Amino acid sequence: MTSSRVGAPLIEARNITKHYDGFTLQGVSLTVEPGQIVGFIGQNGAGKSTTIKALLGIIGIDAGDARILGVDARGLSGADAAVKERIGVVFDTVSMPPHIKIAEVGKLMDRAYQTWDARVFEEYLHRFKLDSKKAIKELSRGMGMKLSLACALVHNPQVLILDEATAGLDPMARDEVLDMLREFVAGEDAAGNPQHAILMSSHITSDLDKIADTVVCIDDGRIVFACDKDEICDLMGVARCRAAEVEQVLTSAQAPMEVRVLHHDYGVDLLVPDRFEFMRAFPQIPCDRVSIDDYMALVLKGTVLHPRDGVQKGGDAR
Repeated sequence: MTSSRVGAPLIEARNITKHYDGFTLQGVSLTVEPGQIVGFIGQNGAGKSTTIKALLGIIGIDAGDARILGVDARGLSGADAAVKERIGVVFDTVSMPPHIKIAEVGKLMDRAYQTWDARVFEEYLHRFKLDSKKAIKELSRGMGMKLSLACALVHNPQVLILDEATAGLDPMARDEVLDMLREFVAGEDAAGNPQHAILMSSHITSDLDKIADTVVCIDDGRIVFACDKDEICDLMGVARCRAAEVEQVLTSAQAPMEVRVLHHDYGVDLLVPDRFEFMRAFPQIPCDRVSIDDYMALVLKGTVLHPRDGVQKGGDAR
């Protein structure tokens, strides 16, 4: 997905803080640049939706700065309609009256957006196999999410913000949606510069394995990592070790300064920064490609070890 990026970030959060009883969004920072897809992950209640609502100006923030297309989120509700038309949003529920038909949705959107293209809407309905005569309440969750995504794309936005947009879709439909997102983010201006960007929260991290450029993880209201997806999935590895093998790795000349481990009943998973170097140094230890799920589990649940410490159990990954 990555391309040469020109200009300021299209989506930006800088140290945003929001206090609730029992939960605080703590100095959250992230950026989404032109031509980029950023995957936003974390456990339920970690702060993903709160961050997205803060970026959209749906909730106020207590500190920090949130901007979309250079517009302060606190002024987004009063921004010019032309700015709002450049933002496409899909939440995890269908935010349309349940009794209206899909055809009526198109008419409502046509009145709401100057850039709405009725012909393109019909093309999306055909592509998604959506019956324009059906009412919203008759749609499955997956079909409702397809309709929401179509509505977000038809008015030709510059940025997409997706909150669990692929939830409820079967694998083939998810792949079709991912193809559409790839097409969207590949859009360029007249000078050939990337002009679109996507912020996409998802529990289906295999989708992000396929399309994300960067993965940002939030836990308990704070960002715990922001990494290049290719570095995670293409370079790092998970070594499947016995306890004695971990000690062997940590005491070797090739030991990294810091490693993360996750203990299981059957052994120890060790996060390896370069699996190819590791396999050359320790050919007897199985070392697998890292998925985003693997990486998140090791960061959130694992233990940080240093070569002098030996194998320790438990501990906070952070």
